[in-house]
Amino acid sequence: MGEAVKRGYRSQLRAAQAMETRRRIVAAAAGLFVSAGYAGTSVDAIAEAAGVSRKTVFTAVGGKADLLAAALDRAIAGDDAPVALAERPEMIALLAAAEPAELLAGWARVITDIDARVGALFAALETAATVDDGARVLWDQLHAQRRAGARAVVDAVAALGGLREGLTRSAATDLACLFSDPAMHRHLVGGHGWTGRRFAGWLGELLSHQLLPA
Repeated sequence: MGEAVKRGYRSQLRAAQAMETRRRIVAAAAGLFVSAGYAGTSVDAIAEAAGVSRKTVFTAVGGKADLLAAALDRAIAGDDAPVALAERPEMIALLAAAEPAELLAGWARVITDIDARVGALFAALETAATVDDGARVLWDQLHAQRRAGARAVVDAVAALGGLREGLTRSAATDLACLFSDPAMHRHLVGGHGWTGRRFAGWLGELLSHQLLPA
């Protein structure tokens, strides 16, 4: 085996090990943020749960706000791939739907899947944002991202001529952003025992009722 090949192999191995360490740290942080709360979780506790040093936590991910952001990013996407949600095949296919009602029903299913993964972490962030500046910045960023996603869906519906008469794109985006709030899923699924399928069906009908012609 040539030296170049050996160096390439060692580099790939180190990258894979670094990714696994990062994944373990983020998973440990997510579990502690949910169980102990953001304020009640220390970097030392995260390091201990992940089986690494405090220094490794900062080197691999960063401070607490960075850890929470990484945990939320992974929960929203469902994996570690560095691909934005809007650029993923399922969202591209969704926005290319031929019928407004079909598009909204599909978006409701996407929201439901995301909410099931992100709900507990989002609740931890909501609490943390009231007392921590870093968490507040993250909260504002995620709200802006959610609104951008809602706007993309509304624009796709409008392009199909699907918005009900008198409803502006801005008002439609306000409604779509509200209905995509994970708190709704947490309340109905987590609090009242709805199944994900029931929630997705209800949310799709709600979106259609609010955004599309009667």
